Amino acid sequence: MFGARYVSQNKAKDVMPDIVAFGEVMVRLAPPHFQRLEQARSLDLEIGGAELNTAAGLVRLGRSAAWVSRLPDNALGKLVANRVREIGVSDQFVQFAEDGRCGLYFLEFGASPRASSILYDRKDSSVARAHRGMFDWSAIFRGAKWFHVSGIAAALSPGAAEVVDEAMHAARDAGVKVCMDLNYRSKLWAKDHAAEVMGILLPQVDALIASEADAEHLFGITGADFTEVAEGLVEKFGVSTVVGTRREASLVWRNRFAAVGYSAGQTYESAWYEVEIVDRLGAGDALAAGLIHGLIDGDLKKGLDYGAAMGALKHTVPGDLPWLTKDEVEAAMQGQGLRIKR
Repeated sequence: MFGARYVSQNKAKDVMPDIVAFGEVMVRLAPPHFQRLEQARSLDLEIGGAELNTAAGLVRLGRSAAWVSRLPDNALGKLVANRVREIGVSDQFVQFAEDGRCGLYFLEFGASPRASSILYDRKDSSVARAHRGMFDWSAIFRGAKWFHVSGIAAALSPGAAEVVDEAMHAARDAGVKVCMDLNYRSKLWAKDHAAEVMGILLPQVDALIASEADAEHLFGITGADFTEVAEGLVEKFGVSTVVGTRREASLVWRNRFAAVGYSAGQTYESAWYEVEIVDRLGAGDALAAGLIHGLIDGDLKKGLDYGAAMGALKHTVPGDLPWLTKDEVEAAMQGQGLRIKR
């Protein structure tokens, strides 16, 4: 119905997932060797999407996850679905649609003083054409523990924003906790529109990942430190937990990275990590995976510790997806990251 057909290419591995994620995945094209797009003769191909990246991270930590979306019923849609299954995330709730297209984005890697940059080509993607009533959320959430989505999904179109709202209501009806990464993207929607939509969505959220800059830019919430900003978000929207990323960037390719969280009047922090950046994209999504991993066990500090380690390690892996192991994450948490594996 609705111009799409429900198809799982992976029926043998259909499961009741611990985590459900909804959002868009695009094909990522990047010139090699720090080239500019206008000088490129070839492009490296990966896939990337905030919510899928987080679902993949949770699978790498031993959880089960399903990604919900719409893909075009063509070779690019099948390419994305193949990669989803390859990293272990279930595609059983993905719709292959006759309308829309697969979004693309082009990534130029920078080096100081030139910043990395992204050019989007994602208008009218199949998932942007999603609308209320298209997904059977009661069936999708059966047995799930957490639902993860980002502000990017809500920014794709008014219909996609309605789907996010519908999914959040269904999650709460099913007793499923909701995690949202605010993830404001000025290239996707205007500040006032984003603030209006998020003002509707955030009261349904249990755990919010948000930067202090976005809290000020969208909602006018400021504070002397992260704790005061988090308190402002809790007071305004009623979320239980607020998490942020700590980053100190002296060079484009060398940063310090950590996580901080607030819940029930207490602030928690992870250890700091020195990171040499191979690919920064997806680091925040990897952090979200570690966070949810801890929250499933009711332990915010555990989530911050796993999230910071996983986010730090993601900087060292090309592509958006976190091709990491739980052993590597735990070794980094114990300060063993630079030991040679023999």
